[in-house]
Amino acid sequence: MRTVVRWIARIILVLIAAVAIFLGYVYWRSDTTLAERVVVSEAPLAVPADADAVARGERLAITRGCTDCHDHDLGGRTVLDEAPVGRLAAPNLTRGKGGVGARLDAVAIEHAVRHGIGADGRILLFMPAFDYAGLADADVADIIAYVLSRPAVDREMPPSAYGPVLRTLWVLGKIPAPDALRIDRHARHVAAMEATPTAEYGAYVARACTGCHGENFSGGPIPGLPPSFPPAQNITPDTRTGIGKWTKADFYSAMREGRRPDGTAINPFMPWKAFTRMSDTELDALWAFLQTKPARPAGGR
Repeated sequence: MRTVVRWIARIILVLIAAVAIFLGYVYWRSDTTLAERVVVSEAPLAVPADADAVARGERLAITRGCTDCHDHDLGGRTVLDEAPVGRLAAPNLTRGKGGVGARLDAVAIEHAVRHGIGADGRILLFMPAFDYAGLADADVADIIAYVLSRPAVDREMPPSAYGPVLRTLWVLGKIPAPDALRIDRHARHVAAMEATPTAEYGAYVARACTGCHGENFSGGPIPGLPPSFPPAQNITPDTRTGIGKWTKADFYSAMREGRRPDGTAINPFMPWKAFTRMSDTELDALWAFLQTKPARPAGGR
């Protein structure tokens, strides 16, 4: 009996050592990558400071999801804090106590938005810059004007962090790397995008949807989020699991009222209230674009 107990104890110790060695490798590998400095060389944007630009920037910040994470006052918000997974705490972007606004200028904000890097060149863990990398110069300039115009908010925010679960999934290739590592930092940006009710403009607007719905727009569990978070819905024209049977009026109801065609409420995790600030032109363009996508079953992202 004692021999069996000793063997079980040895096996347990071996397993503990193996896990410790593996986690050590995971942390070394991820820390080495996250310590990299990313260099971006491009001309700084000309940022307007008039009231119209600030108003446009506010609407863009709301409809493109900036305020979902950084909160309505840009004072920061903790979106996720589950120790084994990680902590997603969007920073306070103002000049108030606990804010990073004093360290932000137009260049730093542009680098964060379109490249996913901080003012020091470090990789921002959760910044969905891949969604914003294609934003036109004029739109980014308006967003910068809005951010720089905000009053100070006193709010201390904890740092974001990858926990062992996220680090392991990343090192094993089960979730994408931080966006700064996936963006073509040498890509050219258009000066401006004309807002028209076309599929082309819809594709431009819809890029902000890919972080949740995926590049194929067929939804599914969002990589890196715990299973308790609702999966993104399929918004391709699939008639069984997507929006293939929806009318344009149904689409408008979903985006403006948070209701599906059958009258059920859309989960508030889908920020439809922010999309009420989208113009009819943007919604028309989004609808036109989604009609061009191949029908896919749900979950293919």
